[in-house]
Amino acid sequence: MCTVIDIVDQKRVVVDGPESLTGVRRHMMPVKRLSLTDFKCGIFRGAREKQLKAALEKDETMRKWSETAWAKKLQAKKVRANMTDFERFKLMVARKNRA
Repeated sequence: MCTVIDIVDQKRVVVDGPESLTGVRRHMMPVKRLSLTDFKCGIFRGAREKQLKAALEKDETMRKWSETAWAKKLQAKKVRANMTDFERFKLMVARKNRA
């Protein structure tokens, strides 16, 4: 998840994570690659990382994001990708027993 900081032109925007919270550094990104959410953060155009962090904490945006189905799906995908061979085997056995 990242926050739109500034609009460069009709096709590009500047986004920031901030990196310490989301792992996204400040960079320019095409609008085509963005998927917008309903979350809005009270910051001014071109806000610095410190101001962005404060606004995200004040609005509890990261907590709200982590409660969405989209974020839960991404987290589950990440957990599945980091599974060991034995964990995948245990999951397969559990699914067979449940069915």
